Amino acid sequence: MNKSIALAVATALLASAPALAADHAPGHKMNMTSPPTDTMHGEKIMIESPWARASVGQNGAAYFTVANRGKTDVKVVGVTADVARHAGLHTHKMDGEIMRMRPLENIVVPAGTSVSLKPGGHHVMLMGLTRKLKEGDAFPLTVVFEKAGKMQVSVKVGKIGAAGPMGDMKHGDGHGHSHQNMKH
Repeated sequence: MNKSIALAVATALLASAPALAADHAPGHKMNMTSPPTDTMHGEKIMIESPWARASVGQNGAAYFTVANRGKTDVKVVGVTADVARHAGLHTHKMDGEIMRMRPLENIVVPAGTSVSLKPGGHHVMLMGLTRKLKEGDAFPLTVVFEKAGKMQVSVKVGKIGAAGPMGDMKHGDGHGHSHQNMKH
C-alpha cells in the first residue's frame, strides 16, 4: 500500500476514535463526542450539548454552546430547522423592568472561547412548530456561520421546563454534553 494512502487511513481511524467513545455513567444516556473539525477557512468549531424543552404551544426554543477552538473569531449568522416555520437567533434584554425577547442578527464567538445559548439569554427561537417537541425526541438543526459554512446537529428534546441538556441537570457533572462537528 502506498505510504500516503496508509497514513491517510491511519489518520482517519485515529480521528474517528473519539467519536466512537461513549459516556456510560450510570443513569445517563449515551452521548457521542468527537474532535473539532477544520473548515475551509481554518476555523475549529464545535457545537456542544444541543437541546430543547418539550413544547406546550406553537413555539419552542433550542440551546447549545458554540466552542471556537480556532485562532480567529467566528460569527453565527443564522439557523434553520424543519420542525418550525421560522427559526432565528434571539436574546433576552431588559426593557425597564420587563424582560423582552429580541432577534439577533448574529452571535460572535471570539477565538479560543465558547458562547452558550441558554434559557434567559441567547437562544434559537423556533416559531410556528410543525410538530410538537416531545421529551425523548430529537430533530435536526442547521447552524449557519458567516465564513465557515453550515453545521447540522441533532437537538435532543428534554422535559418541559428543563434547565439543561439532561432534562434538569441535577447532577451538574458535565455528563449531558455531546459534541457535534462541522458538516458541509
